[in-house]
Amino acid sequence: MLGLLVVAAVALGPQPVLLGFGWLAVVTPRLVAVDLAEHRLPDTVVLPGYPVVLAAVLLQAWATGTAPASAAVLAGLGCGLVLLLLYLAGGMGFGDVKLAPLVGALTAAALPGGAVLWLVLAFLLGGIGAMVVLVRRGAGARMAFGPPLLLAAWAVLLLTAG
Repeated sequence: MLGLLVVAAVALGPQPVLLGFGWLAVVTPRLVAVDLAEHRLPDTVVLPGYPVVLAAVLLQAWATGTAPASAAVLAGLGCGLVLLLLYLAGGMGFGDVKLAPLVGALTAAALPGGAVLWLVLAFLLGGIGAMVVLVRRGAGARMAFGPPLLLAAWAVLLLTAG
């Protein structure tokens, strides 16, 4: 993940939003490992990201003068709401719900429409993962959705840098 961050930093130059992606680079391996093993995203890893991401989004808006920070924050909240509705319907874990506003705000700050793109990619990757899980373990098997959420975030960052 740090390698992807370096590629993005070289391509984009010094962008404050990369501070948030820096936090994401540090926690992604731990989140993936725990989610695959235990089907949860620990609060002790996810929740400290809120002030980091908020600061990164605010600094990005201030430094670039492009989209207002409120747009990225609202995009993050919208992503969280989508996953919350899926959680309430029984199709999502609550750790995914807590991660969604962070990644939604980061991707929105990095790329116009980034949060929507992130959600679409995450669900496409999740669908592929679900098919693999169904074939390997059969109906009723559980799938960790954190890895597709995180992989999609990194894909959006690479698209931003490309």
